[in-house]
Amino acid sequence: LLDLGCGNGAPIAAYFIEQGYRVTGVDGAQAMIARCRQRFPQQEWRQMDMRQLDLPAKFDGLLAWDSFFHLACDDQRRMFPLFRRHAGPHAALMFTSGPADGVAIGSFEGQPLFHASLAPEEYRRLLQENGFRVVDHVVEDPACGGRTVWLAQGIE
Repeated sequence: LLDLGCGNGAPIAAYFIEQGYRVTGVDGAQAMIARCRQRFPQQEWRQMDMRQLDLPAKFDGLLAWDSFFHLACDDQRRMFPLFRRHAGPHAALMFTSGPADGVAIGSFEGQPLFHASLAPEEYRRLLQENGFRVVDHVVEDPACGGRTVWLAQGIE
């Protein structure tokens, strides 16, 4: 599993590790990667910008939970070929987005936090153009804390 924007590994990476998955986590913050390495030394952790993703492996699952939507819209568009390049045959791709096209500034621990989202139709088009089919798309899912969740699968 490739966890893009893994943060400190909790709760997402920790859950998958507990289920027996091998996790490769990517995060731009060195402090987050250091924490992951301390907590889960048997996994692979890389400090890098997900927009520069170029790993030698392909993955059965790719996850960008609460991370992808912090990229500008053009950067999000450029991520879809990177998802495809790192996806193994029939790989699952799950990411969170905003519920509609737009930019918002939220806050985290008192600091401003950028969020952007494309229109749902554009996400669908980008997924299709990059070899994925939408399995599910739930807007503001109450079971996921109100997040808008996309699940796609590689066609090949």
